[in-house]
Amino acid sequence: MATDRGIVEDWLSEFKALSETQLSGYAGVLDQKNTLVPALYSVIQDPDSEMLEPVCHQLFELYRSSEDCLRRFTLQFLPELLWVYLRRDGHSSGCIEALLLGIYNLEIVDKDGNSKLLSFLIPSLSKPSIYHEHDLIRVIYSGLHPQRETFTAQNRFEVLCFLMLCYNSLVVYMPRSSHRAVCRMSSRLCVSGFPRQQLKAWTAPCMRVLLEPQFMVQMLAAVYHAIYNGEWDAGREALDDILYRAQLELYSEPLLLGNAMKSSLPGSAPDGSQGRKVLQVEVTPSIRRISRCTITAASIRRLRWKREDVDGLSREEESSGLNDADEGFSSGASSSSQPSGVRGRKNRPSARRTSSTSLDCRTGLGSAAEARRYSILSLQEQHLPEEVELLSPGKQSRSPSFNMQLISQV
Repeated sequence: MATDRGIVEDWLSEFKALSETQLSGYAGVLDQKNTLVPALYSVIQDPDSEMLEPVCHQLFELYRSSEDCLRRFTLQFLPELLWVYLRRDGHSSGCIEALLLGIYNLEIVDKDGNSKLLSFLIPSLSKPSIYHEHDLIRVIYSGLHPQRETFTAQNRFEVLCFLMLCYNSLVVYMPRSSHRAVCRMSSRLCVSGFPRQQLKAWTAPCMRVLLEPQFMVQMLAAVYHAIYNGEWDAGREALDDILYRAQLELYSEPLLLGNAMKSSLPGSAPDGSQGRKVLQVEVTPSIRRISRCTITAASIRRLRWKREDVDGLSREEESSGLNDADEGFSSGASSSSQPSGVRGRKNRPSARRTSSTSLDCRTGLGSAAEARRYSILSLQEQHLPEEVELLSPGKQSRSPSFNMQLISQV
């Protein structure tokens, strides 16, 4: 503890000696101080530490600077600061409350002191592409947050949710120590004062902490990133604790998001040899989500082209059919003009078939009248296809002699 105190004191005195021009390169100096971050965590976690107030003041000064690296250095301690504040140590939460309010008031205004209006583009996930569908993109506005001078029961989680939103927007830049801190904060806030706390390694008596569903959703977002960036065990434990608390409180939004996260997790931890893993998003879906029956502009054009092709083919077939019919009728007419002897030789096989059929019917039924009737039916069945084809609409014979020949055959 004495070593940590000395490291923190050196850091405080070092920063006071810096000029405005040296602040831009001071972020690289902080990254090289490997022992500074653990020492600051130990000071923040100790409620009786005398260094807590100057440390909070120093972190606020870093956040007020225009350097993004210095702002991120302060923001990495936000999870631990939130846990200490919500734990409600009255004699040590005053400086932490001032630091949290200071960060909030700086984030809601721009450089000119005007209120920020944040806008987010949220596409529709039900469509495979929104490149040509601009109406499917919704613009969500978040901003015009009022200035806060103190915490109350009504505005406490409004401010804390906004701070967690700022943290999640920069979570990719946070070190692993900050990821462990956010998992630890989530677990402790969700199980403090409940029977599940007895199963934890830390059994210090803590009061039950009131949580709101929106704040738990922000915790889930931070935990989800920590799971895929080296904190598999701690992240899974925090996820289970958040779901445990959401079930007790019957919060629908944390339950929905937490169960979706738990269902999407792999069976084992990601390979640590690959270094820090980022969240992977499926750019091209492997499963075809568009059915063949989907009506689009392209499908309508394709259907119209098919109809035009079919109409063209049907017209060609009709014209060719009419030509064939004309040729058939002309050939029939010419055949009717041939001598009767030739026609008689051609009709002899059908006459033999008719006579044999009538003979069979006569021997089977034994009645001449019935045999004659069956003989006539057989003749009609044999000549029916030819008659239908020849007398169909649009294919009527142009030769009267040919029509008389058909009537005489029937």
